[in-house]
Amino acid sequence: MARASTAKSSKSAPAPIPNRERPGEPERYKASKEELLQFYRDMLLIRRFEEKAGQLYGLGLIGGFCHLYIGQEAVAVGLQSALNGDTDSVITGYRDHGHMLAYGIDPKVIMAELTGREAGISRGKGGSMHMFSVEHKFYGGHGIVGAQVSLGTGLAFKHKYSRDGGVAMAYFGDGAANQGQVYESFNMAELWKLPIIFVIENNQYAMGTSVNRASAEDQLYRRGESFRIPGLQVDGMDVLAVRGAAEEAVKWVRAGKGPILLELKTYRYRGHSMSDPAKYRSRDEVQAVRDKSDPIEHAKRELEALGVSEDALKDIDKEIRKQVSEAADFAETSPEPEISELYTDVLVDQY
Repeated sequence: MARASTAKSSKSAPAPIPNRERPGEPERYKASKEELLQFYRDMLLIRRFEEKAGQLYGLGLIGGFCHLYIGQEAVAVGLQSALNGDTDSVITGYRDHGHMLAYGIDPKVIMAELTGREAGISRGKGGSMHMFSVEHKFYGGHGIVGAQVSLGTGLAFKHKYSRDGGVAMAYFGDGAANQGQVYESFNMAELWKLPIIFVIENNQYAMGTSVNRASAEDQLYRRGESFRIPGLQVDGMDVLAVRGAAEEAVKWVRAGKGPILLELKTYRYRGHSMSDPAKYRSRDEVQAVRDKSDPIEHAKRELEALGVSEDALKDIDKEIRKQVSEAADFAETSPEPEISELYTDVLVDQY
């Protein structure tokens, strides 16, 4: 019987991994009163829009799936306010209305899309989950869990290849963070030093299972470490904390240092979708988050401390409600697409 050799390998021991450069610890963004007012408006627009979408769904004017963003408004507003809308691209999953509004897209064409109208941003063919706008550099809206991460990595490759100075921002949730394609994308993005910000919107429950029960490593900002991608964990209920993290992430990526991972600790008040009764958590839990951490109320208190009167904030709310009501009226009175529209946009070109 052959004996195992006890001779030492002639190969030298691997060199220790050098200390890797890491982004600085983000500071809470020091917003002017005017900036904070704009963040407040943007978050309130998302909140009121989503509330109206929920109403229209209940009336049967929105069909299929509908995933609302209520509670998570500070994430999209804080992050996308740091992007350049002329060069930077955004891609997300099926909970996408808020991200479009945060990128300045007209609420009327979003609501028209929700209701399946010709005037919708995808001509009524995308619906709630699959909106898209090349013009606004918003690339969906994707129903396949985690698919947008690979596509977002492709967007980042395009930015690098064309040297257009753009950054890609790819959102996904705590549930999608366990998908294999996410880690294939991480590997490629770091190998090629692609300009991408991976954003995990950790709203605690994925479709309906607590992240603590579904993820062996529930500190999701660490998920990129084996690929040497630095991660930051951020209070996703504080728009200024989110904007501060966005500043650090954008600086890192634009400097050519490759991808970065942000975990935004946030919370959704409604179920996974409109058809989810959310019985996996108590009403008391949801109400406690609303009472203690609501991002809009948080910004409201800061504005009041800066001298903005309660009457002025009420006027903003009235203005936003009017804007959303007009968007709903526009959607309800717009015609549905012609039957011939079924045959358009099937292929990009003829083959």
